[in-house]
Amino acid sequence: MILPRVRDPRMVTIRRGGLLTETDHRLLALWAAECAEHVLHHVERERPDDSRPRDAIAAARAWARGELAMMRARAVGGRAMGAARPLTGAARFAAYAAGQAACVGHVAEHDLGAAAYAIKAARSAYPADSGAGRAERDWQRDRLPAQIRALVLDEQIRRNSICWSVFADGD
Repeated sequence: MILPRVRDPRMVTIRRGGLLTETDHRLLALWAAECAEHVLHHVERERPDDSRPRDAIAAARAWARGELAMMRARAVGGRAMGAARPLTGAARFAAYAAGQAACVGHVAEHDLGAAAYAIKAARSAYPADSGAGRAERDWQRDRLPAQIRALVLDEQIRRNSICWSVFADGD
C-alpha cells in the first residue's frame, strides 16, 4: 500500500481540483523513472529477455514529454508489475519500481511507489549492508529537481508509514 487514504491536494492535478501543476506532475514522473532505472539492473540480470520493466521506465518518460497517453503509460506499468510477480528479492522490487514509475501520470503519488520499491530493491540486493537503503534514498533525494523537492520530502514524511518506513533516517 503506497497510496494514502486522504490525498494531499498538492499531489492532485489542478484539472482534478488539486494544486499539482502539469509541469510538476511531469517532473515527478521523470524523477520516479530515474529512481526505477537506478535499480533496473537487478531485474535485467535475472530476466535479461524481459523488457517490460525497461519499457515502463521509457513509458514514464514518454508520458512526461507528452508523447504517450496516460492510459497507455499506465498499461505498460501494469505489465511491468506483472513481470515482478514471479520474481523474488531485488529483481521483484526493481520491476515493481518500474511499474510504479509508469503509473505516475495516472496518479502522482505513484512517484513514492517507484522510490520506495527502489529502496527495497537496494536493501534486498545488499542485505549485509545496513546502510544500503539509506544510501539509495539519499541518492534519490540528490536527484530531486528543486521545483518538486519540498513536495516530495513532505510526502516522504507524511507517507513513510505506508511505504514500509523506507524514507525514515534509520535503515
